[in-house]
Amino acid sequence: MRPYHFDVAAPLPNLQALALFVAIVDEGGLAAGARKVGVFQPNASRTIAHLEAETGLALLDRHPRGSRPTSSGRLFAAHARELLAAADRFTDWLEHSQHPDVVELRVGASLTLAENLLPAWLAELRRRSPGVRADLRVENSAQVLDDVRSGRLQLGFVETPHVPAWVNAEVVAEDELAVVIAPSHPWAERRTPVALAELAATPLVVREDGSGTREAFEELADGVALAEPAQVLASNAAVRLAVVAGAGPAVLSVLAIRAQLASGELLRVPFAGARLRRPLSAVWTGPRRLSGPAAELVAVARDAGRAAAPAQAR
Repeated sequence: MRPYHFDVAAPLPNLQALALFVAIVDEGGLAAGARKVGVFQPNASRTIAHLEAETGLALLDRHPRGSRPTSSGRLFAAHARELLAAADRFTDWLEHSQHPDVVELRVGASLTLAENLLPAWLAELRRRSPGVRADLRVENSAQVLDDVRSGRLQLGFVETPHVPAWVNAEVVAEDELAVVIAPSHPWAERRTPVALAELAATPLVVREDGSGTREAFEELADGVALAEPAQVLASNAAVRLAVVAGAGPAVLSVLAIRAQLASGELLRVPFAGARLRRPLSAVWTGPRRLSGPAAELVAVARDAGRAAAPAQAR
């Protein structure tokens, strides 16, 4: 590890401004990003303008349909996420050090779960058990399983259908995958659903190896040969941006694209055949019967999954 060096003359990054920029990238527009972090849009515009002036980089391309990150902006957002995650870990450590009676739960989750379900689950866990502090690590499903096996995590949540035999697992919810395109894609004009054979023969924008989303689609393809991907990317947000930019269709969790479908930034293509569903599972090692905070969090996830099931069935 490199020795730590702090330049007292160098300005420190503004974490609130970084959080705003990341929210704009994730939500696909300045107004939506500002709402996500609770900032008025005029203030958000001034903050981003100041950020661009301070860095000397053009971070956003402004369009009538929203603000999209430039190539520099995408790289800036990736580094900003690392800094914000480190700040979150520092804040959690500081609070824990001030309250030594707090019980820590090391939990990991794949990206779709961490972005869309875990925040509400952890909030409910804190409501039920105020003395529990969850330290959340966000990774793809394969990495979560590795960390559970090594003991770095006490509990994991994954979206892959390939749960290994050495891990204890419980399905806590169900997710649906959707075929999505940009409004400019030729499939936007089609009148018939896309069949599996056609989808498999089409170069898609996909997540990296080890991603539960990618593994779930490959499992659902049931041995059909898949075309070489158009792009391979490491996050749902990156896949969404590539699809919007015209790189090709993608198969993504409905959880990860609700805002983009509602805004019309992405279009859902009807799929010929059964609905593309997959399980979302809690995983752990050791005794089959969980206890303590881990059991409490699994119960929260299970209750939320049951509550969501009737709405998903409609």
